[in-house]
Amino acid sequence: MIFNFERDFSASLRCIPMIARQKLDLVGVKLSLRQWSRFTREERGQLAELPCETSAEQDMYRGFVVQLIEARSNEPPVWLTTRGFEDWQEAARIPEMVKGQALADGVAAPTAAQWKALTPLQRFALVKLARSKHENENFVPAMQEFGLL
Repeated sequence: MIFNFERDFSASLRCIPMIARQKLDLVGVKLSLRQWSRFTREERGQLAELPCETSAEQDMYRGFVVQLIEARSNEPPVWLTTRGFEDWQEAARIPEMVKGQALADGVAAPTAAQWKALTPLQRFALVKLARSKHENENFVPAMQEFGLL
């Protein structure tokens, strides 16, 4: 799934779409855009489409990503901490960074009911966009797309 706000740069899979970013975060692998660009279009599509929910799926996904990094970039994988980045998984609490980004952009933050109604991928996208230093221009378009504004 590619969101409308990311279609300009992710539909071609030349950039890492949120669905793949979410999976990479879940398995704790940091992937640079340079590494991503060295994967084939088919491999990038697989990283967007492969399941990554159960522990077994996450282990398989992690192994596949590591294999691609080593084969295509000749670099060792860089690991992310998976602790402290799970704000998007909590449907009952709106993360402070999301509230702060909404305030900075002059829009209302999602209500508790709205936040709870979002899909995990939508919550992930808002958290990622609120955290990112270079991509938060898509925060308001994402809020609009998700029916929050």
